[in-house]
Amino acid sequence: MQILRSRRAIAVLLLLVLLSAAWVLADSPDDDGALTATVTRGDLVVPVTSAGELRSSSFVQIQGPANAQQAGAFQMKIATIVPEGTMVNEGDVVAELDRSTLASKMQETALNVQKAEAQYEQAMLDSTLNLSKAREELRNMELALEEKRIAKDQARFEAPSVQRQAEIDYERAERALEQGRKDLITRTEQAQAKMREVGADLERQKSLQTVVMEVMQGFTVRAPSSGMVIYVREWNGRKKGAGAQVNPWEPAVATLPDLSKMESMTYINEIDVRKVAVGQPVRITLDSDPDKQLEGTVAAVANVGEQRPNSDAKVFEVKINVTAPDTTLRPGMTTGNIIETARLTDVLSIPLEAVSSSEGMSYAFVRRGGSVVRQEITVGAMNDTHVVVSAGLEENEQVLLVPPANADDLTTQRLAGDTP
Repeated sequence: MQILRSRRAIAVLLLLVLLSAAWVLADSPDDDGALTATVTRGDLVVPVTSAGELRSSSFVQIQGPANAQQAGAFQMKIATIVPEGTMVNEGDVVAELDRSTLASKMQETALNVQKAEAQYEQAMLDSTLNLSKAREELRNMELALEEKRIAKDQARFEAPSVQRQAEIDYERAERALEQGRKDLITRTEQAQAKMREVGADLERQKSLQTVVMEVMQGFTVRAPSSGMVIYVREWNGRKKGAGAQVNPWEPAVATLPDLSKMESMTYINEIDVRKVAVGQPVRITLDSDPDKQLEGTVAAVANVGEQRPNSDAKVFEVKINVTAPDTTLRPGMTTGNIIETARLTDVLSIPLEAVSSSEGMSYAFVRRGGSVVRQEITVGAMNDTHVVVSAGLEENEQVLLVPPANADDLTTQRLAGDTP
């Protein structure tokens, strides 16, 4: 009988233990072991990140020959060029252009000059001969007039008809002399005009020959000043090197950048560019030296987007000035640009993973009073990791980074003033 009572007491005790355990389990959160984060208060920086390339904002262009278009050189190929990054002094040879494009032009202009000189000489001889003949004819007319005057004087003792005939002959000779003098003036002017015409053509051909010779000399491209040679880029983004084309509209062969004035050229997609504005601070990193960080500011934002090669998205060009000069910087270095588009102070924020949304409403799962509730929240600006919460949460509250298993069974705690 005593043994039976002991067994019943043990059974009752076990039942009480099981009921207590069940009550504890029922009252504990459904998300034990779930990852959580704390609602924090502080500053939040909203950045826009992009990759860029260093270049100098101030540079001297090394150009091909001037007046190439006048010489008929519309496409000039770079035959040789010094390696990019070479330090040169003023007057040093930087590149040689292929002269075959002007070889035939040189021969053509030489022949044209010879032809123009021959025409000039021929015109001069013709003018000398014609004017000589005209002066001789004029002299003969003067002598003829003298003869007619003598005949007229002698006819005073002849019959009236003979006298009249002598007067007519004299007048005719006088008019002929006057006309001869006018013809000589006209012929002289004609000869001068002809000489001016062939002379102008000769000067034009000589001038063209001079231009071609100067352009030919300019095919040896020299540095206008001292500096580091940096290749320029073509329209497709490729750098101009040996074999590339130079034309009168894009005469640059290379540049000599001012290394004390550097900028990072980058492109921002059309979604983020509306956040970027001139004057915003930028933190710049170098792929070649990840430990080095530079300070910069946004200097310019393009108003019109463009489509870069091998990309379907529209991007906008953004120039970022490097604030402090650094002698180790070189054009062409790849940069990482972190543009600080906004800095919010004293705001509540939670990780992006803690925010869920449904039917236009944002909410978070919050631990309160030993259980998890689904709380509606109002979110604001965000960066790559966190989002600002302006309503719905309190500082130091714990939010779940992953929705609990019974998320669909939880009732949403709405914000004050919202209709259920």
